[in-house]
Amino acid sequence: MITREPEYFPPPANMVGSVGRYVMFFCRDVGRATMLLVLSLISLRYVFTPRARREVVVQMYTSGIKSLGVITVVAVFTGMILALQTGIELRRFNQEVNIGTAVMVSMLREMGPFMTGLILAACVGSAIAAQLGTMVVSEEIAALEIMSIDPVRFLVMPRLTAMMIMTPLLSFYTCIMGVMGGGLVGMTQLGVSWDAYIDNATRFAENKDLYVGLLKAVVFGIIITICAAHEGFETTQGAVGVGMATRRAVIEAFLVILIAGYIITRLFYV
Repeated sequence: MITREPEYFPPPANMVGSVGRYVMFFCRDVGRATMLLVLSLISLRYVFTPRARREVVVQMYTSGIKSLGVITVVAVFTGMILALQTGIELRRFNQEVNIGTAVMVSMLREMGPFMTGLILAACVGSAIAAQLGTMVVSEEIAALEIMSIDPVRFLVMPRLTAMMIMTPLLSFYTCIMGVMGGGLVGMTQLGVSWDAYIDNATRFAENKDLYVGLLKAVVFGIIITICAAHEGFETTQGAVGVGMATRRAVIEAFLVILIAGYIITRLFYV
C-alpha cells in the first residue's frame, strides 16, 4: 500500500502512549518495507522484458559508473589509512611486511563492501528516495496506478536489479583500489617492497573472504534500494516531505547496513 495523504493521529496522553505509538509505527514501517522487498523480488521475473532491460542498464550506469569517481578516492585512501595505521603498530615488532595481509583481508571482509554500501546509500539511495518521493507528491504514482501499471515493477524492480549487480562489482573494485593504496603507503612510508606486499596480501587471504564480502555487497544493495524506495513511497507534505524522506532513507540505510554487516560476519566467521 502506497500512502500519499498525511496520516492524522491524536497526540498521546502520556509517555506510555508515546512509546507505544513509536513501536507501532516502527513495526508498521518494517512490515511495509518487507512487503515492498517481497513484491520487488517477485517482479524480478519480468527483468528480461525489453523495457525492463533498458531501464536496468540505465540504472546500472546511474548507480555504478557515475559513482566510480568518489568510490575510487574513498577506496584508495581507505587502503592507505589501513596500511599506515597497521604498519605503525607492526613496526614495533618488525612485522610491517605483513601489512599486505591486514589490508587485503580487511578490505575483502569488511571495508570494501561497507564503504561501498555507505557511498551508494548516500549517492544512489538519496537519489532514489528523492525521485520516488517527488513522483508521489506530484501524483505521478497515482497516475501509474490509474493506468494499471504496477509502480513496484515499473520503478523499484529495475533499480533493485541494478543495485544487486553493481554493488558487488563496485565492492570488488573498492577492494582492488584499497589494496593498491595500501601498497603505495607500504612502499613510500614503511619500507615494504611491492612484491613482498602483494605476496603477503595474496598468501593469507582466502576465497571465503571474497565470497562473504560479495554476499555482503549484494545484501547492502538490496537494503539501500528498499530503504530508499520505501521512504520515497511514504513521502507526504510536498517538497519538505521529499527532503525529509531522503534524509530518513540515508539514515535507515546506514543503520541497517551496519547491523546486517555484523550479522553476516557473525554467521560466517564465529
